[in-house]
Amino acid sequence: MDHNPDRICVWPGYFDAKTSRRSGRRVPRDSSVIKPDLEGLFYAACKVGLRKIKREEDVSHPNRPYGKEGRLWVSSSGAKQSIGASNKEEVLQMIGAEWRQMQKDAKQNEAQRVAEGPKAGDKRGRSQRKSRGQGNQQNQRSSFKKRSGFKKR
Repeated sequence: MDHNPDRICVWPGYFDAKTSRRSGRRVPRDSSVIKPDLEGLFYAACKVGLRKIKREEDVSHPNRPYGKEGRLWVSSSGAKQSIGASNKEEVLQMIGAEWRQMQKDAKQNEAQRVAEGPKAGDKRGRSQRKSRGQGNQQNQRSSFKKRSGFKKR
């Protein structure tokens, strides 16, 4: 691909919370996410307000050739115009902060949904919930059979 100074290349690996700065993370820990992927990166970039985005899948970073993580191409002039970011680091930090917030909200919604339990009329959820209880332990005990081969004297 030819060089275009108006484009910024954004890799999901830049936002990985488990890697160090030396290993390739480009954003602070509070803007990084767990298990970054191209879809999440794309949604976070769109939610920040970036409009001129090109998604490229099955491409590996030169320092990480073992993983085909994909990348985003972002127009730097479009980023400056839409979100006011003048350089790549500002764009990355804004995307990272939004992505982290999206992950926190999703985790919180999931925890709230689990705490509420199954809805009325959800027979499948209710039956699964009941099977996890103490009735399961009683069934295991009752399945033990005594040997009948020995006689008492």
